[in-house]
Amino acid sequence: MASPRPVPHRDPRLPRAARTRLARAAAALLATASLTGCGQESAPPHAAAAETEFNENGVTVRLSVADWKSDVGTLVATFTPDEAGFHLYSTALPAEGVEGVGRPTAVRPVGSLATAGEMTVDKPVKSITVPGVRAALPVYPGGPVTVTLPIRASAPGEAKVLIGYASCSATEGCTIPVADRAVSLRTGEHGLSFGTS
Repeated sequence: MASPRPVPHRDPRLPRAARTRLARAAAALLATASLTGCGQESAPPHAAAAETEFNENGVTVRLSVADWKSDVGTLVATFTPDEAGFHLYSTALPAEGVEGVGRPTAVRPVGSLATAGEMTVDKPVKSITVPGVRAALPVYPGGPVTVTLPIRASAPGEAKVLIGYASCSATEGCTIPVADRAVSLRTGEHGLSFGTS
């Protein structure tokens, strides 16, 4: 009687190519998990900034609050004319304009917010003439103009920032002024937040 044929021994391990692919995949997963964990540990928590914007009569206005701490901070308003060649009027322009033309760039908190210092503007004043007006008009150079104003909260509650402006061009004339455009804010123990304006 013939003896049974020996059964070939099967290596329980995976083929070398499969083992290599598996090892590389495991290493990649470990590296990804390690980087993700480091990123989460090192990333500082970020508080949401109070910010809003609107567009009216040829100008986009972006409002934000910076450095808010212990009920004091800085209101930042950036005015950007929609079209090239248009200028914002100076904050020092008389309220009624010059010869009835133009309105000053204005940022005024009311309600539970108050002014806590001097307003500053990031651009110098220059003079231009516009069609139909004999006198020169004080304006800022064309493009965005940023106004900053220190503010403080007198108490938690509702507040508004009243925005005023107009823009003009030496060749195109002036846009319709915006006066006392109200933007709502709420002051509270956790800071400021803009509401619907």
